[in-house]
Amino acid sequence: MRYFIIDDDKVSRSMLKSIIVEQRLGIVVGESDGSLKTLEQVHTLSPNLVLIDLLMPEMDGIEMIRQLKAQGFRGQFVMLSQVVNKEMVGEAYQAGVEFFIHKPINRIEVENVLRQTIEKIQLMQSLVTIRDTLSYIGSPSPQKVGRSLKEVVLSILQDMGIAGENGSADMLNIMEVLTEQRSDAAIPPLKQLYEMVARKMGVAESELPKEVKAMEQRIRRSITVAIDHLASLGAVDYTIHEFEYYAPRFFDFQEISTRMKQIQNEETPNRPVKVQVKKFLLMLYKETIEQQNNFL
Repeated sequence: MRYFIIDDDKVSRSMLKSIIVEQRLGIVVGESDGSLKTLEQVHTLSPNLVLIDLLMPEMDGIEMIRQLKAQGFRGQFVMLSQVVNKEMVGEAYQAGVEFFIHKPINRIEVENVLRQTIEKIQLMQSLVTIRDTLSYIGSPSPQKVGRSLKEVVLSILQDMGIAGENGSADMLNIMEVLTEQRSDAAIPPLKQLYEMVARKMGVAESELPKEVKAMEQRIRRSITVAIDHLASLGAVDYTIHEFEYYAPRFFDFQEISTRMKQIQNEETPNRPVKVQVKKFLLMLYKETIEQQNNFL
């Protein structure tokens, strides 16, 4: 589980991070004092769970949640608060808060709340997987053999921990376009590829530049999440199959190695991770074709 902590109190942030690390509840990918740049940081790091203080100087927690959700963030929220006000609590739940942690921070309460939230997130992910799996069942053609393109792609992205990310739908659309073109040896320039996908999805020509930029950002964020996910696996046990298989094939292994060391040393990344989008998409395409062929 990937956490981002937002609190203008540095001591609170430190306590929360310590609890998460010591209880092996996941990794803290970033933290902020609640300044306006927080919105961009959260989108860039794409955490699963945001711990956010209710009262902060520049923007209160409820408003920040609303803005993040309006901008497309799909992670979950746990709110930190000293305030016991029914109206404010109700407003927070309406904004999308899953649970509350009361201040001053209590270690046992934090651990219990986070474990409940993790269970809920994992349940939601399981339901999505079941729903996607059921969508492949009941094909009217009894002669159909093997797995569909969508099933193969989502399976690969699931292995890398990003099947639920916004960019996964873009990647699936890209794989469909490449499959139609049979681009076995190479893929077109990224801008051209994104435009092809956008046109296929019915985006108007006047909206192409905007959609291409948004698609690029979604894909980069998803690949960044994949790097963190695999690095987290490798930091625990580098013999885990997903780490062994995907890390050296899809990514610059030096980036994975650096991120592993940061996780092991409980360090916050001091620079954005290097993302090689074209290499990732080409490897995803090759892996998709290979897995489809293996099931024929």
